Amino acid sequence: AGRAVLMRGSSGWSAGALAALTGLGYWAAVSAAAGGIEPWDAPAFGTIAFPGALALSALLGALAPSRAWAWGGIVMMAQVPVVIVIAGPGPLVIAGLLYAAVLAVPAALVSWGSGALRERLAQRGH
Repeated sequence: AGRAVLMRGSSGWSAGALAALTGLGYWAAVSAAAGGIEPWDAPAFGTIAFPGALALSALLGALAPSRAWAWGGIVMMAQVPVVIVIAGPGPLVIAGLLYAAVLAVPAALVSWGSGALRERLAQRGH
């Protein structure tokens, strides 16, 4: 009962794909809810969208604790393709990549922490 739901002992490709797809879907929904603007320009980015992405990162880390640190980073970096679809490729994509990379740091810490917690709870349950 204390086992992780996904990816125990596997290469992590499925969990990585899940993180990418949920991240893309999440940021597309944030953009749509904000009227079709870039996700990081949404008025509620700092109060709702970013904390929601951290929660998604925590969930993914708990579901797939192997390499959990990567799932939060993938979720945050998924903003970039959404922005490219909305605004098109341009010179500001580099700035967007840097911004997403900075936001990926706390998300990676959150997903890693939830994965570590899941592993610790699973060890105690055996």
